[in-house]
Amino acid sequence: MRKGVYESAILINAALDDQQIESIITRVKDLITNNNGEIREIENWGRKRLAYPVAKSKIGYYAIFRFDAPVDIVAKLERAYTLDEQILRFVTLKLNKDALEQIEKNKTLSASLKDEIIPDVLVDKTELDEEEIENEDNDKQ
Repeated sequence: MRKGVYESAILINAALDDQQIESIITRVKDLITNNNGEIREIENWGRKRLAYPVAKSKIGYYAIFRFDAPVDIVAKLERAYTLDEQILRFVTLKLNKDALEQIEKNKTLSASLKDEIIPDVLVDKTELDEEEIENEDNDKQ
């Protein structure tokens, strides 16, 4: 059976407590490994403010899975995602060689930049709370 390299991103309801979120991530990981998949990496981005409300929620918990698996796993994964009411959105992509190379470049770049001071202009405002953003906007006026 053919195998491919996939990336699956899920948006979990952030109103859940950390233990419930971890159990969802564990279920997805188990689903991948039980279907002859091999996890390369799991990135937990954590709770982030959404650009627009999703299922009446303004905050979501992001988890990214990169894995090797047979081609039929995508349908099984997306079926499980659809049935789980706590997974608000999902997307699964097949990664080609160029995408894998870019991911590796980004990892080495972020590791080298970690020690450098990042200018305030490059700070991701999605990680700031609303009060900090309002104060920052008022300072500019």
